[in-house]
Amino acid sequence: MSLFPIFLKLQDRPCLVVGAGEIAESKVHSLLAAGARVTVIAPEAKLDLIALADGGLFTWHQREYVDSDLENVFLVVAATDSQAVNAAVYRDAVDRNVLCNAVDDPPNCDFYFPSVVKRGRLQVAISTEGESPALAQRLRKEIDEQLPDDLGPWLDDLGELRREVLAVLPPGESRKLLLHELAHRPVCGSDHCPSRRLALQVEDTLVHQ
Repeated sequence: MSLFPIFLKLQDRPCLVVGAGEIAESKVHSLLAAGARVTVIAPEAKLDLIALADGGLFTWHQREYVDSDLENVFLVVAATDSQAVNAAVYRDAVDRNVLCNAVDDPPNCDFYFPSVVKRGRLQVAISTEGESPALAQRLRKEIDEQLPDDLGPWLDDLGELRREVLAVLPPGESRKLLLHELAHRPVCGSDHCPSRRLALQVEDTLVHQ
């Protein structure tokens, strides 16, 4: 089976987590970080999650899961310590065309949570299709050690410079080559930065042609 790799926008999407223990906690945090509207179904919850629910960060229904919980849900994570419950959530999700991940149960998953390296807006996601999460974590650590800590702010500056270039240069091979060149150079907010000087030189050349 081949997976289709995507980065999914979950801002304001209704997402459900079944379970509120050790297994579920990281998934709740991941969904909240993506801006999802999270609902948690579980008879009991970790104290940290209770505090988040009391703070209004997500809705917690303190009870057992029922299949109607999947109504109007975009995505569900089955993260209880019961394989039978997780499998039931997956079957119900399939019936309703709701994307489902049953944690540590690859056959009952439509998608997997990858190991992720983040630097601001940059994300590098690694998946082994559930074959070896340990390998994915090892690769994540190796990549994390190689990426500079200031890559996030650098990317923000690069994005701003890209928008400046797109605003002044017409589409074409010259613009494409310039954007690729800028991605290999230091980028900063100063007009004296090599990247910005290069862009200004190209702009000036085009204006005076």
